[in-house]
Amino acid sequence: MEAAERGATHIADRVVAKIASQAAREALRGTGAGEGHTDDEHTPPYATVAVHEDVARVRVSVELGYPSDIGAQCGAVRRRIAERVRALAGMEVPEVTVTVERLHSPHTRLRGAGGERVR
Repeated sequence: MEAAERGATHIADRVVAKIASQAAREALRGTGAGEGHTDDEHTPPYATVAVHEDVARVRVSVELGYPSDIGAQCGAVRRRIAERVRALAGMEVPEVTVTVERLHSPHTRLRGAGGERVR
């Protein structure tokens, strides 16, 4: 029986989104983005995906430590998501959009919840 006759496997968008979110966490852990911060100080990366056939387009929101190389961290997130989705879901990922929602600085932590601006 030919593969086409047996049917196809469909992976739900939410599963691909979970893979992408986990991959973003792994990438940020590898870049030191969370150094000096505990996990509860950051909102975990949140991904949404649009899947068409075997192609996934991913959007992920992250929070990063600052000062840091933001471009390098975003690049690491893009690469890791593309690798993990390809390996685990068998999908190509031609586009990963990374949105930086918030930057965390040691100075803002020291000021507490006062919300004062860092200069």
